[in-house]
Amino acid sequence: MDWGFQNRLHRMFSPVSSNTVMLAVDHGYFMGPTHRLEDARATIAPLVPHADALALTRGILRRCVDASVTTPIVLRVSGGTTILQDDLSHEAITTSMREAVRLNVSAVALSVFVGAPHEHDSLTHLSQLVDEGEEIGMPVVSITAVGKELEKRDARYLALACRVSAELGAHIVKTYYCEGFDKVVDGCPVPLVVAGGPKLDTDRAALELARNAIDQGAHGIDMGRNIWQSDHPVAMLKALRSIVHEKATVREALDVLATEKAHPSARVPAATA
Repeated sequence: MDWGFQNRLHRMFSPVSSNTVMLAVDHGYFMGPTHRLEDARATIAPLVPHADALALTRGILRRCVDASVTTPIVLRVSGGTTILQDDLSHEAITTSMREAVRLNVSAVALSVFVGAPHEHDSLTHLSQLVDEGEEIGMPVVSITAVGKELEKRDARYLALACRVSAELGAHIVKTYYCEGFDKVVDGCPVPLVVAGGPKLDTDRAALELARNAIDQGAHGIDMGRNIWQSDHPVAMLKALRSIVHEKATVREALDVLATEKAHPSARVPAATA
C-alpha cells in the first residue's frame, strides 16, 4: 500500500497501543433521531477531542462537525433502508469514493449482511469499494451487521462474517464481542474493532465488554450508545480509553469514571437527558 493509504490507516490507531477508540455517531442513517443523538452537534462536540476516530455520515459531518476538527473520520457510505423495514440488509452504496476524498476522510465504512436476504449485494458492494479504495489509497471498514437478528452474534457466525470480509479485501472489520471471541480474532487476518451495540444495563458492563475484547485480540472499540447514552459520556469515553490504550483493569477504569464524573462538564446536558 502506498503512503497515502498507510497514513490514513495510522491516523486512526495509537502508535503506542496499536489500538483505537472510535466514536460511532452514524445511527441516524437508519434509526433517525436516536435518543441523546437528536442534536448531533451538541452530542459530538464534547466527545470528539477524546476519540481516535469519528464514525458518521456525510450529512452529519458537514452540518454538525466543525471543519477545524482534526480527528480522523470514518465515513459511512452504505444505506438505503430504515428501521421501518423488516429487512435491514437491503442497502446500497449511498456516498461515492470521490465524495469521501473531497471530505478528506481517513476511511470509508459499509455494512455487510452475511446470511441475510441481500447478502450477495452487500458483499459485492464491499468488493467494489475495496477496488475503488485501493486505487486511491482509502481504507475500507467492513461492519458485520446482523440487523434485528441478535441471536446471530455467536462465534461461528461472526468468524464467518469477519473472515469473508477480510477475504474480499476489507482493511478493518467492525464486529461484535461474543463468547469465544478469540476464535473470531484467530480467523481474521485484519484488525478487528468491537461494536458496543445497544445500551447495556450499566457502565461496568460496557467496560467489561471492552476489557474482554482487548484481552482476546481486538485492536479497539467502535462504540456509540454505550458512550453518548451514558449520563456521563465524556467520563465514560475516558474510562474506555484507559482500557484500550493503557491496559487498565475494569476496576481501574471504574476509578477513572468516578474521578471524571466529578467534573461539571461530565454530565449530559439537561436538554438531551
